[in-house]
Amino acid sequence: METAETALTYRDATDADVEALVTLIESAYRGDTSRVGWTTEADLLDGQRTDPEGVREVIAKPDGRLLAVERAGVVVACCQLEHRGDHAYFGMFAVSPALQGEGLGKRIIAEAERQARETWGVAEMHMTVISLRDDLIAWYERRGYRRTGRTTPFPYGDERFGIPRRAGLEFELLVKELG
Repeated sequence: METAETALTYRDATDADVEALVTLIESAYRGDTSRVGWTTEADLLDGQRTDPEGVREVIAKPDGRLLAVERAGVVVACCQLEHRGDHAYFGMFAVSPALQGEGLGKRIIAEAERQARETWGVAEMHMTVISLRDDLIAWYERRGYRRTGRTTPFPYGDERFGIPRRAGLEFELLVKELG
């Protein structure tokens, strides 16, 4: 049963949320704090995952939104939705590491898919995931996403996206029919 303590609220992020969102995203993917959860990329990448400018850019996109997800008045997760013609793009997904494993991710991605379908009438959701992240890809596959085998290279040399700890990083496109 959902209570006031477990209920999630979804709203469009604003510039006032930037600092909290950068902290949340960094905590879910980089450094020792990310190791509390299972979404960490700390073994693959050092440096930052995003920065205030990157978050502001997503908030400001005319064909997109950055959903801030709150529980009990605190931002505990976020995700990017962007309308790209016949599909929506899902990205910048982060759940507070301390709350991972409680089923929040499943609820949030389902809501993001619903909003993309209802708002833009798209039939597909696309995302990119580092192809070495087998556990994360398997999680998305359990949500109905399929691997396409289509990859794009990691932006080596652009420290805004992190400092690779190994060669051969690339992003794989995952797709889900929203039907």
